[in-house]
Amino acid sequence: MGSTEEATEKPLLEATPIYRCKDAGCKAWVREEYLPEDKACPLCKGPMLKSIKHLPPTGKPKKKAKATAKTSR
Repeated sequence: MGSTEEATEKPLLEATPIYRCKDAGCKAWVREEYLPEDKACPLCKGPMLKSIKHLPPTGKPKKKAKATAKTSR
């Protein structure tokens, strides 16, 4: 018989920043890196709230935070 460990292996998940729709009737959410500039819900155009969801990685490079400190030479 085969090993049950192989069948029960869970995919690698990581805490991923997302935005979810604030409207209780709308179930939309989007990964932070795919969020439109206006930060509006893609389905109902309502406001979005920042949250965290455990998701598999997309393989897409994450957005880098803008450097605010200037380096001196």
